[in-house]
Amino acid sequence: MGKAIMIQGTCSNAGKSLITAGLCRILKQEGYRVAPFKAQNMALNSYISSEGLELGRAQAMQAEACQIKPESRMNPLLLKPTSDKGSQVIVNGEVYGNLTAQEFYKKKHIFKDKVKEAYDSLAADYDVIVIEGAGSPAEINLKEDDLVNMGMAKMADAPVILVGDIDRGGVFASLAGTMLLFDEEERQRVKGVLINKFRGDVTILEPGLRMLEDIIKVPVVGVVPYIDADIDDEDSLSSKFTSKEMGNLIDIAVIKLPRISNFTDFNPLEYVDGVGVRYVSSTKELGNPDMIILPGTKNTMEDLLWLRQSGLEAAILKFSRSEKPIFGICGGYQILGQSISDPEGVEYEGTLKAMGLLPHETLFGNQKIRNNNGGVLSSVDGIFQDLSGKEYLGYEIHMGTSGDYGNIINKGNVYGTYIHGIFDKEEISQVIVKELFKMKGLDPEDVKTFDVEKYKQEQYDILARELKKSLDMDLIHSMLK
Repeated sequence: MGKAIMIQGTCSNAGKSLITAGLCRILKQEGYRVAPFKAQNMALNSYISSEGLELGRAQAMQAEACQIKPESRMNPLLLKPTSDKGSQVIVNGEVYGNLTAQEFYKKKHIFKDKVKEAYDSLAADYDVIVIEGAGSPAEINLKEDDLVNMGMAKMADAPVILVGDIDRGGVFASLAGTMLLFDEEERQRVKGVLINKFRGDVTILEPGLRMLEDIIKVPVVGVVPYIDADIDDEDSLSSKFTSKEMGNLIDIAVIKLPRISNFTDFNPLEYVDGVGVRYVSSTKELGNPDMIILPGTKNTMEDLLWLRQSGLEAAILKFSRSEKPIFGICGGYQILGQSISDPEGVEYEGTLKAMGLLPHETLFGNQKIRNNNGGVLSSVDGIFQDLSGKEYLGYEIHMGTSGDYGNIINKGNVYGTYIHGIFDKEEISQVIVKELFKMKGLDPEDVKTFDVEKYKQEQYDILARELKKSLDMDLIHSMLK
């Protein structure tokens, strides 16, 4: 049975996912067989394993850092919010059902057994499991049935490193306050604290670190600065969504739907020099981009209504008459069709007229389609006609079917596909960017080639290298012993 170490945070978005990924990479470099684990994840960004099972995108990213294949047992519980009070619950990669928060908590004893089975199975195959917590471990109203923070640490008998985010302010109070709300057994399990996202001269912080250690009786494992590594974002808290810059040669606008999912699809386009990707949620922000992308969504029909009410649907329809391209992926592809019907109330009972820019009609049923696939793209024409026959590798994850139109379709310069990760292949993203360059009268030969997989692995190495400079690795190794 492999050893375990756990990363918890004083709050959401303290940087647990990246610290976990970095520690995974360091241990991999040191020769360990290492895997990530998160008992319960709440996110709209998900990934499909080679077995066709669903897991959180963050755990897929961490598996990449370990240089192993992502598996659903790395994230046995995935909650995908469908409303303010309910989520679609994924157990061991498959849909369990839509549950309200109260319904979920009533079934926690069932889910706890599933978590333990998944963890024990994973730990039997690896030397070290790096476990990530969720939110804050000091939510005193939820501690009794906890299975993702201290409950998970106890289950795995894992030492805990507690991460605080100094960029938010009050990091000493958040670390000390969290320790205060732990019971004695939980406090004994915390073997170190870590201060994340530090800017400035660490020597000025030193007196505070010593005082903190004296107060909480736990050593500081390290002070980690902002690390300039381009790693896939954890969830919709992504800072990408706040960027509205339009200073690049090519301006791509992604519609920030209220329930946007799998927005990491568009990272490969951002990697190309001269290309800017903005996330917009109003007609004012939209401006006049060179291309519009409609992304995936956890609730297609609700987000179609939002587009209609916000005025963005009318703006996109007007944009379609400009001959500039529009590209829809998954839920965005469904929105671009003729209609969306949901007779069984899977998402939104009834039928809605869609945007009418593509010929397909979408029908929702209870079966969720999920597969990891590859092949060659169907024949298309229009500005991106050179996509025809290009090899792709990606995955599908959606409710609803839209007829037999091939794996990509178009009408004029409007394109749609169910394939997530379609832009990851360099040959495909090159076609998109080169045609956008030509459209603007720029030389397409100025578009540089870009190996996405090589770039990702380089970023994990950067993360590990910078993290090692900041961490007391001898102390961490003593925790594993």
